[in-house]
Amino acid sequence: MKPAAVTRRRHDREILALAVPAFGALVAEPLFLMADSAIVGHLGTAQLAGLGIAGAVLSTVTGVFVFLAYATTAAVARRIGAGDRRAAVQQGIDGIWLALLLSVGVVALTVPFAPLAVDLLGASPTAAPYAVSYLRISALGIPAVLLVLAATGVLRGLQDTRTPLRVAIAGFTANLLLNLALVYGAGLGVAGSAWGTVLAQTGMAAVYVLVVVRGARREGAGLRPDLPGIRACARAGGPLLVRTLSLRGVLMVATAVAATLGDVQVAAHQIAMTIWVFLAFVLDAIAIAGQAIIGRYLGAADVPGTRAATRRMIEWGLLVGVLLGLLLVLTRPLYVPLFSADPVVRQQLSDVLLLVALTEPVAGVVFVLDGVLMGAGDGRYLAWAGLGTFAVFAPVALLVPALGGGLAALWWAMNLFMLSRAAFLCLRVRTGHWLVTGAVRA
Repeated sequence: MKPAAVTRRRHDREILALAVPAFGALVAEPLFLMADSAIVGHLGTAQLAGLGIAGAVLSTVTGVFVFLAYATTAAVARRIGAGDRRAAVQQGIDGIWLALLLSVGVVALTVPFAPLAVDLLGASPTAAPYAVSYLRISALGIPAVLLVLAATGVLRGLQDTRTPLRVAIAGFTANLLLNLALVYGAGLGVAGSAWGTVLAQTGMAAVYVLVVVRGARREGAGLRPDLPGIRACARAGGPLLVRTLSLRGVLMVATAVAATLGDVQVAAHQIAMTIWVFLAFVLDAIAIAGQAIIGRYLGAADVPGTRAATRRMIEWGLLVGVLLGLLLVLTRPLYVPLFSADPVVRQQLSDVLLLVALTEPVAGVVFVLDGVLMGAGDGRYLAWAGLGTFAVFAPVALLVPALGGGLAALWWAMNLFMLSRAAFLCLRVRTGHWLVTGAVRA
C-alpha cells in the first residue's frame, strides 16, 4: 500500500474514533429539553409554553459559553502533542475553575432577572409564572452545565470523546427518570421537571470532576485554582466568545425577519432551522475531531501532518455535506408531513429545504475549517471572521421584508452567510498564518 494511502487510512481512523462518539454526545444534549417537553406537555399548554420560553433563555445563556469546551480542547491537545500530559491536565483544570467562576456571575444575574427575561420574550400571563419558576430553579444547574462544557473540552483534548458520550447517555436517562418521578410521582409539575434536570446535570458534573481529579492525581497536576492559568484560559476563550455571539446574532436576525413575514413563514422557518441545527450536529462532530487532532499535531510541531490531516478532514466534510444534502432532498416526502398538517407551511418548508440542501457541502467545509482553526488556537481570526459574516448577512436579511421578499429570500441570505463564512475560513487556511507550533500558542 502506498504511503499516502496509509496516511489517509490513519487519519480516517482518527477522525471516526473521535467524531462518532462526539456526535452521540452532541445529539444527547438537546434530548434533555426534548424529554422535559414531552413530560411537561401532558400538564397543559400554558406549562409547555412556559417551558419553551425558559428553555430558550437557558440555551442562550449557556450557549454563549461553549468556548469553554472549544478553547480547552485546543490548549489541552497542544500539550498532549508536545508530550507534556501533566501540563495538559493542568490546563484543563484551569479551564474548569474558569467555568465555575463564570457560573457564579451567570446565576447571580439569571435568578433575579428571570421575570424580565420571560417578559422580553413575550410570555403570556398564563405561561409566565411557569417560565419564571422553571428558569429560576434551572439556573441552579448552570454551574454544572458550564463545568460539563469545560470538562468535555479537557477530555476531547486528551483525544477521548467516548467518556463524554457515556456521561451524556447516563445524564439523559437520569433526567428522564427523575422528571417522571418528580413531575408525576411527587406532583411537583413544572418545578419538578426543572429540579430533575438540575439533579441530572449535577450528577454529570460530579462524574466529570471525578474523572478529571483522578487524571490530575495520576499525572501529578495540582487541583487548586491558579490565577495566571485561569487568566490564560479567559484570554484564549474571549475571541471565541465573540465568534459565538456573532453566529447567534445571525440566527436571531433571521428569526426576527421571519417573524415579520407572517405566521406561516415563521412556522416554516422554525422547522427549517431545527433541521438545519440537527444537520450542524453531524458536521460539528467532524469539527470536534479537528480541534483535537490539529491541536495535537501542532503541539508536536508536525506541520506536514497538520496539513495532511486538514486536507483529509476537508474531504470528509465535503463528502458528508453532499450526502446530507442529497438525503435532505430525497426524503422530504417522508419527514416534511411530520412537522405540520398545514399544506401551505409544508410547501414553504419544502422550498426552503432545497436551499438548505444546496449549501450543505459548503457547510461541511465550513464546519471542518472552523474546527481546524479552533484546534490551532486561531481564535482572534475566528472572532473577526464571525463579525465579518454578520456584517455581510445582517443588511441583506433586513432588506428581505423591505423589498417584498419571502421566506425563500431569507434563506438565500442564510446561504450567503454560509458562503461568506467559507470565504473567510478558506482564505485563512490558505495563508498558513494559523500554523503556529509548540505546546503553547504564542
